[in-house]
Amino acid sequence: MDIKTLVMALALGNLSLCAALFFFEYERKKSFGMSTWAVAKQCQAIAWCLLYLRGVLPDFLSILVGSSLLFAGMALDAGALWQAAGKHGWRRRLLPALGAAIALYALCYLFDMAPLLRNAGGSLIVAGFFLSGVAALSLQWREASMLRRFLAVAMGLLSLLIAARGVLAVFVPGFDAERMQLAGFGALYLMMLTNAFGYLLLSREKLGGELARLEVIDAATGVPNRRGFYQALAPWMALARRPGLPTALVVLNLDDFKRVNDSYGHPVGDAVLKSVVDICRQQLRDSDLMGRLGGAEFAIQLPRTSLPDALMVAERIRAAVAGLPVKTEKAVLSLTASLGVTTIRAEDSTVSLFKRADEALQAAKEAGRNRVMAAPEAATLEV
Repeated sequence: MDIKTLVMALALGNLSLCAALFFFEYERKKSFGMSTWAVAKQCQAIAWCLLYLRGVLPDFLSILVGSSLLFAGMALDAGALWQAAGKHGWRRRLLPALGAAIALYALCYLFDMAPLLRNAGGSLIVAGFFLSGVAALSLQWREASMLRRFLAVAMGLLSLLIAARGVLAVFVPGFDAERMQLAGFGALYLMMLTNAFGYLLLSREKLGGELARLEVIDAATGVPNRRGFYQALAPWMALARRPGLPTALVVLNLDDFKRVNDSYGHPVGDAVLKSVVDICRQQLRDSDLMGRLGGAEFAIQLPRTSLPDALMVAERIRAAVAGLPVKTEKAVLSLTASLGVTTIRAEDSTVSLFKRADEALQAAKEAGRNRVMAAPEAATLEV
């Protein structure tokens, strides 16, 4: 396979990616990262087409414009990876670097520098932008998936090969430049495949992770839902069989919350629930966990907390909810909450634990609401 064939393969490959991306999520608005990546592939497709037509088109178009578009495509490729990594300020660094790279390459072209030096500069620019994408993939390496680690290593090695293509041809006398150039274009072709499949697989991995997160997180409040809270509670249920400070459970229910939804609508109700969660978190430690069981009912896990201490925490939460009006777009609402408190016992199951906490909550409701009630202590055997 010669260099001309590889350039044509790069052009056709990027054109096919552009067509696929055009129809990907056609009915829905694409994310900024995906849109950036799509533009990157468009720039690369046009660039490789211009470079393939070198000798047919004027050199100004095929070399200077084609190379500039190629640099832009590589920079946006890296930008899409930084965007996917949650670093949204990448444009402040990559776009000035892109401008400087194009300006430097244009000066080399306009001053008619040796093609060998110009190609070396182009190789280093392309490799530099690819290495920027590798840096984005390498963030939080210990927590990274095996897919992301593989892509970082593969793209890093290919980037070094692309850089070596230009550097060795210039600084090693008698080096087989044509063979190294062929290897460089082969590395670019492999990079196109690795980047394309890698980015799409990373997007799918991220979507799968988000779906898994939504299975255990309540979308309205951002705290664990019933399933997520039960999963987090399970280890503490097991620890309750060992001696030491117990783990307390508080069940909270907002009084007359139905009237909020009926009077102001569910969006206002969701905003109120979010505000209540924020109020409660201010009274809790980092090790405490709050979850939404459903409707206006929440559970709070207090590790290594005795019943008297848990009652004090519950009372602080009750006073905070009652004392802080919740502001919404439609009204300023005053809320109260009733709370039931218990501790995990060695013989408890999840059912028995929540049954006891719910009974304490119902006792608080029946006693007039806006109060805290404790479940009865475990009975002790007398000898």
